[in-house]
Amino acid sequence: MSTHIIQYEVKPDQADENQRLVEAVFEQLRTENPQGLHYATFRMEDGVSFIHLVAYDDDDADPLRPLAAFQAFQQNAADRIIAPARRGTATLVGSYGFLGE
Repeated sequence: MSTHIIQYEVKPDQADENQRLVEAVFEQLRTENPQGLHYATFRMEDGVSFIHLVAYDDDDADPLRPLAAFQAFQQNAADRIIAPARRGTATLVGSYGFLGE
């Protein structure tokens, strides 16, 4: 299993649109129910910062990228984001009731 954290800040006038696009991704995920994906997105209290946590059971499979809603989310991301997103792979140290445990 690999886990990735993506953090970014959007332009203030794009924050609600970014959230709408993210919500569309989760709606499609609920409809299609792909297996092996654990995904959560958070909007921070400043209203413009977002954090995505993504974990895959199979490192060779990515059921997120083929989704039409995810492609729509990424399509104009550069126009919404203020600075390049910070991305990193993370190693789980501990968790309680998170990511389907």
